[in-house]
Amino acid sequence: MQSCKKYIFPGCCSANLILFLVLVFSLPVLISPKPVMAEGPGVTVFIYHRFGEDKYPTTNVSAERFREQLAHLMMNNYQVIALKDMIQAIKNNTPLPEKAAVITIDDGYRSVYDVAWPVLKSFGYPFTVFLYVEGVDKDFRGYMSWDQIREMQEAGVDFQDHSYSHFHLGDRPEGLDEAGYRAWISKDLQKGSRILAEKLGERPSILAIPYGEYNSVVIDEAKALGYEAICSQDPGSISAETDIWSIPREPILGNEWSTMAHFEEVLNRIDMPVTLVEPPSKPLKTDKVSRFSAGLLYPERYQKGTMGIYVSGLGWHRAKQDGNFVYFDSDKPLQRHLNRVTVSGRDKESGRLALRTWLLIRPEKQ
Repeated sequence: MQSCKKYIFPGCCSANLILFLVLVFSLPVLISPKPVMAEGPGVTVFIYHRFGEDKYPTTNVSAERFREQLAHLMMNNYQVIALKDMIQAIKNNTPLPEKAAVITIDDGYRSVYDVAWPVLKSFGYPFTVFLYVEGVDKDFRGYMSWDQIREMQEAGVDFQDHSYSHFHLGDRPEGLDEAGYRAWISKDLQKGSRILAEKLGERPSILAIPYGEYNSVVIDEAKALGYEAICSQDPGSISAETDIWSIPREPILGNEWSTMAHFEEVLNRIDMPVTLVEPPSKPLKTDKVSRFSAGLLYPERYQKGTMGIYVSGLGWHRAKQDGNFVYFDSDKPLQRHLNRVTVSGRDKESGRLALRTWLLIRPEKQ
């Protein structure tokens, strides 16, 4: 197997993302005096990787815990809907369910076939698997075979694209100009899409970006190839105003982030619709960002004094407000290569945490 630094667990959440989750979900704004039961509308998209593989603790969830989580959804009247159906509802502006979840699995490890699929079948839940195409096609150790994948597909399981090589697409390789960078992204995505079409009989329509590392160039190239939606690994929930080119997914993995407490906390969040964010997820030319801001579509929805903005390495800051915009000014450079920015606040009616997250990648050479 490769090492984590060299695309080890293709599709795994990076240490940066795990640290981000630990920090952002312990911020002051997240503390509520009483737990509030989820009331819709709202959809949570979960992302899993490995099942019952204890030797990979950072990307694993036990079979018992996975079954417990699915049982929680059933016992609490959550609809588990197909990813494609959720995307179509957003595109067609049709109502989303009041309490719903979507299950996605990245990479295509053998434990999906051996462990997760039997559990999911017992509940009758739909799910989507995003395949790391090279890992499957070259029969990498620990991955499903094409025969197993076709067996699942014939039974109704949805398979989509996680790229061919599982590169860090948000980082432009050294020596490439922008045109070369775009061609490099496009070539890899085309190769993965072509092989999936050959092996499974249809081209994938949804891309899950490897490691959740993206910028506007990656999104543009995926759009140009005909994908209908893109999934990230940014934390957040789904609403009618979710951007289908950056669908947030909540990682369920590791010792802490696969617990029932975390699972239930994630289900209780809602989306914070925005009109724009600054800076956007374009390739940055400098590590200095003087202002982080978001335009709120519904600023009247949130409790006074609860609005905040979190930036990886810079921490949580109480947001200032100017009309529909919330912001905070910074005189410090970005502290990390990967920086997630989260704007959050408490919903007035339900008391639930509303948030929206986007990614900024710091340039390594300036």
